[in-house]
Amino acid sequence: MWVAAFTLLAGVALPAAHPAETSNISAARLFSRHDEPLQSFRCYRRMHAWAERMGQEAWLDAWTELKGGAFRYTVVSERGSDSVRTKVLHAILDRETDAVNGGEAGRGELTPDNYEFGAAGVDGDGSRYVSLRPKRKDVMLVDGRMVLSADGSDLVRVEGRLSKNPSFWTTLVNVVRHYARVGGVRVPTAVESVAKVRFAGTAQLEMFYEYETVNGRPVGLTAQRR
Repeated sequence: MWVAAFTLLAGVALPAAHPAETSNISAARLFSRHDEPLQSFRCYRRMHAWAERMGQEAWLDAWTELKGGAFRYTVVSERGSDSVRTKVLHAILDRETDAVNGGEAGRGELTPDNYEFGAAGVDGDGSRYVSLRPKRKDVMLVDGRMVLSADGSDLVRVEGRLSKNPSFWTTLVNVVRHYARVGGVRVPTAVESVAKVRFAGTAQLEMFYEYETVNGRPVGLTAQRR
């Protein structure tokens, strides 16, 4: 079923806070930054999922919070298909809760333990990119590329195909994860995904993050869709 396609897309897959060994110059510059790590946040999450062929669609808004190493969420409003809300939107938040609180978040980080960093290039807008090749098949890893700022010092987005399909029913999941600096700390700001599901066609998901606090500091609801 298509509801299994998106249950593993929400992790905070950021580079490690410490320098990492890599032969790629662009990746090495990103990892060499001694950035303040993301340790806590309070964030308003807007979520929307739909499958046109099945005529199912749902929305959910929730407050999400990371504090003391524990993740939790509180639903503010939801509407649309009961099945999509329960089996997709709630399931995403539940899976994120389990991953963070169970110490699994590191499986999705952009580190040499998880990825080989390949060829580098420059897009037409001047941003740099580095190809990503997962070292194992994992639903938390993306086979694609990371896009960096023009000077190569900051992460803009990660895009590609999940290296392992979440279920038999899902034949392809393409994902784009957007990042920005809020209060001086790199955080995820949006996730967009399109999945191809057997007998159900195409299913899509959007999530947008609006931060109230980052690492205990008020930042306002400043995260915008890129």
